[in-house]
Amino acid sequence: MVQQTKSLLNRLGRIEGQVRGITRMVEEDRYCIDILHQIQAVKAALAKAEDEILKSHASHCVAEAIASGDAEEQQAKFGELVDLFAKAKR
Repeated sequence: MVQQTKSLLNRLGRIEGQVRGITRMVEEDRYCIDILHQIQAVKAALAKAEDEILKSHASHCVAEAIASGDAEEQQAKFGELVDLFAKAKR
């Protein structure tokens, strides 16, 4: 788990650097298409980070709720996922 956190933090740090790079590109009045390409790259990188966190949540938090046998906790975790996917469709 520690390695997963470290990997995620590294990924987020790279994304942060990409966003700073986009800021510089805008400040330097770079070509719009080049900026848009970088924005797409950031969106893709964020999607990968989101996937990692979602997998972690499912394999740990949701799995623990299922293993606990606590129906209320299970419903809460399921509800969180349903809400998350509903927001993603907007």
